Amino acid sequence: MHALTLASFLFFTGLVAFITWRITRRDDHTSTGGMFLAGRSLTFPLIAGSLLMTNLSTEQMVGLNGSAFNDGLSVMAWEVVAVIALVALALFFLPRFLRSGIATLPQLLEIRFDKGTQLICNVIFLIAYAVVLLPIILYSGAMGLQGMLDLHGLTGIQSDTTLLWLTVWVVGLIGAVYALFGGLRTVAVSDTLNGVGLLIGGFVIVYFGLQAISDGGGVMAGWDILKATNPDKLDSIGKADQQVPFFTLFTGVFLINVFYWTTNQQIIQRTFAAKTLAEGQKGVLLTGLFKLLGPLYLVLPGIIAYHLYADQGVVADEAYGHLVFNVLPAPLTGFFAAVMVGAILSSFNSALNSTTTLFSLGLYKAVLNKEASDAQVVRSSKVFGWIMAIAAMTIAPLLAGQESLFSYLQKMNAIYFIPILAVVVVGLLTRRVPPMAAKIALIGGCLLIFAGYFIPPFDKLPVVMHEFHFVALVFALLVAVMLVIGKWRPRETPWVHEDSGAVDLTPWKGAVPAGIVLLILVVAIYVAFAG
Repeated sequence: MHALTLASFLFFTGLVAFITWRITRRDDHTSTGGMFLAGRSLTFPLIAGSLLMTNLSTEQMVGLNGSAFNDGLSVMAWEVVAVIALVALALFFLPRFLRSGIATLPQLLEIRFDKGTQLICNVIFLIAYAVVLLPIILYSGAMGLQGMLDLHGLTGIQSDTTLLWLTVWVVGLIGAVYALFGGLRTVAVSDTLNGVGLLIGGFVIVYFGLQAISDGGGVMAGWDILKATNPDKLDSIGKADQQVPFFTLFTGVFLINVFYWTTNQQIIQRTFAAKTLAEGQKGVLLTGLFKLLGPLYLVLPGIIAYHLYADQGVVADEAYGHLVFNVLPAPLTGFFAAVMVGAILSSFNSALNSTTTLFSLGLYKAVLNKEASDAQVVRSSKVFGWIMAIAAMTIAPLLAGQESLFSYLQKMNAIYFIPILAVVVVGLLTRRVPPMAAKIALIGGCLLIFAGYFIPPFDKLPVVMHEFHFVALVFALLVAVMLVIGKWRPRETPWVHEDSGAVDLTPWKGAVPAGIVLLILVVAIYVAFAG
């Protein structure tokens, strides 16, 4: 069993690496355009595959299914509401991003406001990615892999600590090689290949899970049994005591999704690399279509696991791994573990690629060495990338034993998500709001949310009104403050958004109809499963 699982795991992992190398071996990895923007050559299948896989990580596969184990279908909000954000990206944000010809989001803030705003945003992103994002991706990935492949049995290493360090460093080194030697196109190609595998594997788990419920009586029979025995778990409307109460969909949940999909450097960097606006829009909207399928492989398995194992003492975060172990045949377990490694690597190398892009273009070229050549900028990104990778691999194992790791991550993310989103939205929708307003919103917003989470007596506010309503309130406050400053101390001249000429900005003719169809489907899914 172990040998077969390991053999299939190594085969599929090696196959993805080989195909990626064959496709990208002649790419330009020496210029900044080739390294960070894939030479602006990405077509819609690569954009969609890369967006999907960068988003998916072990934390999400295990965590969201674990949430579904507890709360049922209502947690699908993180997948389904994302579709609204992706439509906003395709129709509003992406045309403006590509018009600017940017490689990083802070560069947009420099164009709209000034260099100081760009520098503040850069530093916020770098601290968040380096201290929070990279180590947590590695830690959660290593933990998920240990369970799925039974690494204790395979390696013979009995010490949990030793095995954790070993797994983190192996995964981290492979991810660093992908990101730092291959550049963005290598990341995008490997993402797409793993994305196909993840979708197939996710649906296969649902198939075998429903078969297990019906005891071999068929998928539809399993679905009927699941509906009949757990109707409360298949209600799309979140209750007040659940993780995602229904009314938070219109406040914090919506805003966090909009930030994540429209202004998060780690995610949107591959859209900056679109060959044309039309290709970018097609890729983003195709991602939206795939996100509508998300509840099938990111939520339904958790509900299946609840039906099968709730009376066996299985807890939420163990549910997904337990289901994979018990319902998948050994060769498929190896295949799925390989795909999961792809998901871990994808999240890690995308975050690392974005971190090095932010540093080399936003700090090294803009501040430390303004006369740097392309070769020097790329070299600085690789040196900084290895420093960040080694730091992340060192910090990750130290996270072991923290019970509230993921709720802590959500809080830390909200601290910078909301201020950056407020500044970008106001910046793009107004012409007279000055740089001073953006700086106050970036720094003041981070401090406000930090105080609301961690400093008494302000920390009572998120408890009283729900933390998702709290972050929405801060967002509204920041927007209001920026608009007031814009009236009080406006820019001397209105900002004009000039076309950089970087890409063809002809929109895809089907973008608006496709966006409308996706929004209708979002509403239809909620209505269909409303209890």
